[in-house]
Amino acid sequence: MSDKTRVAFVGSGGIAEAHLQGLSKHPDVALTAFCDIRKDRAEQVAGRYGAQAFTGATEMLDRTPVDAVFFCLPPFAHGAEMEAVERGIPFFVEKPVHLDLAGARQIASAVAKQNLLTTVGYMNRYRRSINTVRERLADDPAILVTGGWIGGTPRGSEGILSWWIQKDKSGGQFHEQITHTIDLVRYLCGEIVEVHAFAAKGLNRETPAQYTVEDAAVVNLRLANGGAANLWASCSANAGGGGVSLNVYAYGLTAHYTGWEHTLRLMRTGQDTVEIAGEPDIFGIEDAAFIKAVRERDPSHVRSSYADGLAAIEVSLAANESMDTGRPVRLTLH
Repeated sequence: MSDKTRVAFVGSGGIAEAHLQGLSKHPDVALTAFCDIRKDRAEQVAGRYGAQAFTGATEMLDRTPVDAVFFCLPPFAHGAEMEAVERGIPFFVEKPVHLDLAGARQIASAVAKQNLLTTVGYMNRYRRSINTVRERLADDPAILVTGGWIGGTPRGSEGILSWWIQKDKSGGQFHEQITHTIDLVRYLCGEIVEVHAFAAKGLNRETPAQYTVEDAAVVNLRLANGGAANLWASCSANAGGGGVSLNVYAYGLTAHYTGWEHTLRLMRTGQDTVEIAGEPDIFGIEDAAFIKAVRERDPSHVRSSYADGLAAIEVSLAANESMDTGRPVRLTLH
């Protein structure tokens, strides 16, 4: 490896920009190449950092020496990760890791065979508020978990909405957004063994013609530890009152998380209530952990692997199956 970690990006849109805010200032990082199906976007971002621009991952990785790759792609566009796997290049992939379960399992298998360093963009695993509760749940397991993400009805069809509002491209709100909450249920409470989901459709008005995601979804989860969870997603809060939430109830502990930043209000039997604010620079924190893991060749610095990303989409895609069939779906523990 050179003095600096040479980083390339596959996908140069909005979520890439969120990562670039910290990486561009990291003293150990050199941004060397960007690719995007939109050549103008790749060239624009590459120009800011004196990097090369490409329209394909294969050409970029063949022509540019890199030490790590960030895959910042919408759910339907994954698969290029195999280019990094075949070259033995550690990679960061944004969530959800795929829209196709077979494709994700193929990548996961190849990653495992190479023992390749990977991480998934579940940034909430790096929050102090999350890890404080995780430590306490080790001895006082969760009994009930509730939470989700409620936003407004999509009104446009440009940018992210060009694919987000289409179920066959995003997987729906539960797959694309609530994947963060699914991951936290696994991280805090353990594995999920059964999924039963219900969907609401046809109630939203004045939606774009391409709008095929659910208006709302409610998903019940059975936890391996015997506990239960109820998660929700909805595009209905046009009058306000929506947002991100997560609540964990154990025998002697209640944890209420609010907002995208997951600010914590922690209540424990016989103790004072504790409040922990969520970190505003969480992308920078998770990115720095990944770069440290790459530089030191030490995966212990990252808190989610590709295998975790696979486990999360097994839950959300099972929820989609349950919405379609009306039946619960059992999951196999790995």
